[in-house]
Amino acid sequence: MQASHDHSESIAEALEHMHPELAAVREAGGDPVYLVGGAVRDLLLGRGRTDIDLVVEGDAVALAERLGAAATVHERFGTATVKLNGHEVDIAGARSESYPQPGALPVVEPGADLADDLRRRDFTINAMAIPLRGEPRLIDPHGGEADLATRQLRILHDDSFLDDPTRAIRAARYASRFGFGLEEHTAELIREADLGTVSADRREAELLRLAGEENAAGGFALLAEWGLLELRPGGAELAGKTAGLLGSDPWRDFAPRDRALLAAALGPPRGEVALAAAEPERPSGAVALAARHDEIELVLARALGAAWLDRYVGEWRDVALEIDGSDLIAAGLSQGPALGRGLAEALRRKLDGEAGGREQELAVALEAARSGDGVA
Repeated sequence: MQASHDHSESIAEALEHMHPELAAVREAGGDPVYLVGGAVRDLLLGRGRTDIDLVVEGDAVALAERLGAAATVHERFGTATVKLNGHEVDIAGARSESYPQPGALPVVEPGADLADDLRRRDFTINAMAIPLRGEPRLIDPHGGEADLATRQLRILHDDSFLDDPTRAIRAARYASRFGFGLEEHTAELIREADLGTVSADRREAELLRLAGEENAAGGFALLAEWGLLELRPGGAELAGKTAGLLGSDPWRDFAPRDRALLAAALGPPRGEVALAAAEPERPSGAVALAARHDEIELVLARALGAAWLDRYVGEWRDVALEIDGSDLIAAGLSQGPALGRGLAEALRRKLDGEAGGREQELAVALEAARSGDGVA
């Protein structure tokens, strides 16, 4: 962390450098407004741009309207999203929260002040704010700056993981992203988190966010170490290999990264295990086999060792004929299953290097189509 940010002047300079678009918020006037959460954390860490969240002690929708930018207003929640100089800014009124039962969605109470709003957050490093009116300074009631300096995650109260167990998944996400450890008491409490009290949809959404991290494999390993998830055998290692594949050719962006890494880490195993054990003898057999599996199974099978899939992805799956059904009809065939049979045989022979060029493809396709119909 950069020690110079201890002073208001350096915070003001960092704010101007990283988020110059927020000058429009200062000039808009009205209720007190603050930069909060991850944007403050990353500013102190000097990590560059991040999502921008503002909290207003008052009317968030009114502030959005005063900014004069195209705004998406969520009246029901008292929030708005505006675009300033091409950057999305989320604005919310200060609020407090209570949890009717463990794992339930919180009951939100609007009309709170900044202290209440910061108190409801997950970790001290996300419970800091910078006022955008008057002199910029760090508001840090829970010691987040000190925890950044010592590279640790600390919850704000003992019931934090009981109220919202998905905070444990977020702990793994931040720990893997920043290389932070858990503060001692937080480490004790996190093992009591029960992800089973959270809806499957919420749990999956948080796990997908973790899977989107650069070091997702490390995050999943932490959840297993804390006793919160059971990974598939070798799941963390498989997730790491899958991430490497999807970041390099020919697999780059072949499958949705977050869902592929989640499947790699947790499973359950599907067709990728049998596919990884297969050893097709010819390209045509490889293509026929691979075509029976979805993109996630394919990348996981490669991560499990099926090196032949590199050629499938980079070469064989793009092989196409120079002819089509209209060419066979022009040569005297009628519409029907024979067309597909002829084209399939021509493609098989082309993949295996037994036919090349339009004339050979046509001859092979016609022979296969006619022989199947009993025509000499």
